[in-house]
Amino acid sequence: MQPSAPPFDERLTAPRSWWFIAFGVGIACALMLLPLGTLPLLGGLVGGTAATAVVMSSYGSVRIRVVAGALVAGDARIPLSALGEPEVLDAEEARAWRTHKADARAFMLLRSYVPTAVRVEVTDPADPTPYVYVSTRDPRGLAAALTAVRTA
Repeated sequence: MQPSAPPFDERLTAPRSWWFIAFGVGIACALMLLPLGTLPLLGGLVGGTAATAVVMSSYGSVRIRVVAGALVAGDARIPLSALGEPEVLDAEEARAWRTHKADARAFMLLRSYVPTAVRVEVTDPADPTPYVYVSTRDPRGLAAALTAVRTA
């Protein structure tokens, strides 16, 4: 018997345009090593590009999943029994919750390149976290998965 696929699984990868930035950092490293010769120049180009690409890849490797009765957002695993109704946030409302409406006690998985999000109240009285804010490219899908798994 094969396990069922998770109702929601998303990886918040970095945008393609950011990879040009990685190459730009590699060029900057190469130019810094230019006075030392051709071999250090090539090493700076390859090393700078590779190091920046690793950092970008790790930043863009965060996953959001709804599995086994829990919301897994990055390293956090939050049981759905501790969460209330999900609220889909459009780009403008998501920006407001990231800035002037934000609560310092909230759990926030933010990615600046993802304009939409989902906000879910934490209903567990023992938890001081007021809400969970998760950036997602598919806020309606995440909200539907949270609702479907919790009611099942």
